[in-house]
Amino acid sequence: MNLLLNNMFALQGVGAMDETFKSSIILMIVHAGWMVKFVLLALFVFSLISWTIIFMKWMMFRRAKQESVYFIDLFWSNTEWSKIKTECDDLRASPLVHLFRAGYAEFAQLPKIRALVQTEDRAVIMQALTFNIERALKKIINQEGNQMERALSFLATTGNTAPFIGLFGTVWGIMESFRGIGLKGAANLAVVAPGISEALIATAAGLVVAIPAVMAFNFFNNKVGMMRSEMETFAGDFVHLVERQFLKPKRPVPKDQGERITQ
Repeated sequence: MNLLLNNMFALQGVGAMDETFKSSIILMIVHAGWMVKFVLLALFVFSLISWTIIFMKWMMFRRAKQESVYFIDLFWSNTEWSKIKTECDDLRASPLVHLFRAGYAEFAQLPKIRALVQTEDRAVIMQALTFNIERALKKIINQEGNQMERALSFLATTGNTAPFIGLFGTVWGIMESFRGIGLKGAANLAVVAPGISEALIATAAGLVVAIPAVMAFNFFNNKVGMMRSEMETFAGDFVHLVERQFLKPKRPVPKDQGERITQ
């Protein structure tokens, strides 16, 4: 008789378990414990902020790349820097444009530098000018690099901590399940499985939050490195152009040509 009753209760438990597994994940979350719900809410906030950062960074790097390509074509196809500066007024996303503006602003201080050094030695003037330009370009490189890296640390934090937060929710849910088993005095699959399945949702949610964050962090971190390399290359090219074109020594006028000019 006892064996028959146990079988009947087991069948009823299996039926209840089947109904639990047939229910949606939303219902499993609703029936989960308060700690698991709190963990899932925290993971949802992490995920929302992470995807917002991913979208904003993707738009920022996409626009910066487009404007940088346009600016590079404009810069190397035009020798009048004042004209380039005018045409770049609407380009605000490209870090190369910010570098050019900073370098051009320092180059425009050439008359003041001549007055400060109080010499006509072109080598001394060039040294003072290039020093100011290199300092200004290095400052912009650091500023733009910090701007591009902003909020990426949150993606790294999310990728590192989200799985552990989810695991904490799972461990807590399993503890509650076993505590319930102890209070009921029954330890069959029908009693254990629903609580454990609800608790494992936290671990799954932690992985779902962490994986995109880690992938996005690695992707954008690589983009930042590439943009820094492009900025350093452009800064070197800009200083080289200043030294080669704008401060190169004037060619002496041949004697016979000077005589023809005076005549």
